[in-house]
Amino acid sequence: MSRAEGCDPAACHHIARILRQRLSADGTVAIDGLGVFRSRKGGGIELIHSTQPKVFVAYVEEDLAAARRLFEELRTGGFDAWLDKEKLLPGQNWPRAIERAIRLADFFVACFSRRAAAKRGGFQSELRYALDCASRQPLEDVYFIPLRLEECEVPLQIARQTHYTDLFPDWDAGVARAMASMRRQMRHRARGRLRLAG
Repeated sequence: MSRAEGCDPAACHHIARILRQRLSADGTVAIDGLGVFRSRKGGGIELIHSTQPKVFVAYVEEDLAAARRLFEELRTGGFDAWLDKEKLLPGQNWPRAIERAIRLADFFVACFSRRAAAKRGGFQSELRYALDCASRQPLEDVYFIPLRLEECEVPLQIARQTHYTDLFPDWDAGVARAMASMRRQMRHRARGRLRLAG
């Protein structure tokens, strides 16, 4: 990367040195949103791009246990889930990291509860930013996925335009339905790319 593309040569050299050290120690280095670097058998380094759909999980602190459970199930289901408690690194500028993760996500999953509906703060900001990102998507695309953790109100602006799924009384059925919707959307996007390429 050149200086014109935004990387200071000293910083790039430092990053490359850290990458080489980690590769020699572990054999692989995963970089969120990019993929996995690994050492080649004959020498050198290769990048294996992440192909898993990226899913941002938004929640309020009081619902962290449910959000973590959802995060793990999404990962088990083949999705690259993003949860702040799992992905943010010490010293990272968290507002920018969260906005970037929302912007780059294939899907934004909002976990609603009675606590989430009444609370001010980061969750509400994430919802607003995700709705702005959704407004730039093609009209038929699925991007913003509201999930209800319990009986509660979904904000009117969202409920008027987007169908939500309940994770109660049957958590597994609700999660399966949300993942099926995301998989269907990924197939639709792949067909669209094929039509454009052909």
